Amino acid sequence: MQYYLKIFGCQMNYSDTERIETILTKYKMKKAASIEAANLIVFVTCGVRQSAENRVYGQINNLRKKYPKKKIILTGCLAHRKDVQRRLKGKVDLFCEINNFPKNILKFFQNSKFKIKNSSCDASLKDYLEIKPHYTNKYTAYVPVMTGCNNFCSYCVVPYARGREYSRLAQNILKEAKSLVKKGCKEIVLLGQNVNSYNSKLQKGEAISFPKLLRLIENLPEKFWITFLTSHPKDMNDELIKMIAQSKKICEYISLPAQSGDNEILRKMNRHYTIAHYKNLIKKIRKAYDSRSHLEWTRGETSNRITPAISTDIIVGFPGETKKQFENTAKLFREMKFDMAYINQYSPRPETAAWKLKDNVSKKEKVRREKFLTEILKKTALENNKKYIRKVVEVLADNAVRPHSSLAARSDRLKYMGHTRTQKKVLFFSNKKIPVGSFVKVKITKAKAFGLEGELL
Repeated sequence: MQYYLKIFGCQMNYSDTERIETILTKYKMKKAASIEAANLIVFVTCGVRQSAENRVYGQINNLRKKYPKKKIILTGCLAHRKDVQRRLKGKVDLFCEINNFPKNILKFFQNSKFKIKNSSCDASLKDYLEIKPHYTNKYTAYVPVMTGCNNFCSYCVVPYARGREYSRLAQNILKEAKSLVKKGCKEIVLLGQNVNSYNSKLQKGEAISFPKLLRLIENLPEKFWITFLTSHPKDMNDELIKMIAQSKKICEYISLPAQSGDNEILRKMNRHYTIAHYKNLIKKIRKAYDSRSHLEWTRGETSNRITPAISTDIIVGFPGETKKQFENTAKLFREMKFDMAYINQYSPRPETAAWKLKDNVSKKEKVRREKFLTEILKKTALENNKKYIRKVVEVLADNAVRPHSSLAARSDRLKYMGHTRTQKKVLFFSNKKIPVGSFVKVKITKAKAFGLEGELL
């Protein structure tokens, strides 16, 4: 029996998929190279925006028409919704929330008379977050530290789709991180809908906050990077800022979603902070890194430190957002000079508080506002990236660029794609082969809005 996975959405969904692969492998199923070759197709869905939801409907409808005998499972953020279940009734064989996947998949196999080779559910499959993942990347690994959310932002489906916040035990996270580092992993990405609200314990009963968890992981031997996603501004405190700024392993990249640049819209979003608070956080973060660079300089240490990269998430066209309120968001973009921003047009989501509000900003206006912010972002990102020119930066090599690629057509030298500690994509050139997944030194020669170019040293 063969399976195929269709993944939509965020890094957490990709991490969930790695655990799903482990479960299916337990039952001796093999991964198919294509949908056509698979007996079972698993859709790992995202419910954050209507566009992602519509893609799921379209693909499942087409799949069912073309391959009526294939089995289809729908999991992820759409699986719990009754309206989705009604719409896809008769087309999906199993709707299964991700945390129930381990126990429900066995029942599904038994009831559908799948010829699986394991007929009993292994005890190790009962806690979904503690399932050992089938890592898809040897060098960069996603490690969930918590799931769910208690914030109930008025536009967001996460508390309904994933439930309330649940943090993994610190010793289990450490065990997974140790195993990854031992096997040569070079980058660990800690995941959670709100990672800085992480709160758990060690076996001895000691309370472990997110800064303490970061310190425990950083103290592991060997060289590797640590990144984390995503932080909520109301929970980004001084202890965490100080810890990450002083760290040698935590990357200089902070994802801090603002969602809007207007206080009244933030209130309607139920975000629990003001724009003044958000701006002060960015100021604190940059000042903390400036202090570290100054300390290294006074010690006589060589420092190629760059200002930390700040990424944000923004929603345009939230119900009732006026042009003046949108201009406040544009003002925030100009002042904060973000390195990256994920700009989304507001999409009404069932179950959320904002679902009851009138979606009164037109689609045309939402598109205009998204494009407007994107143009500001291009300018600030380019301005930030120009600071890298002539600097030598550490890069994690992600992959070699194929010769027929347009990126590789410029010369007969070898080309690689990688990324910096600040998550900047780098195209770099080399006269020799290098192992993918290795740390290299690259001198930056060119800057674009969303990428860098350089030469291998």
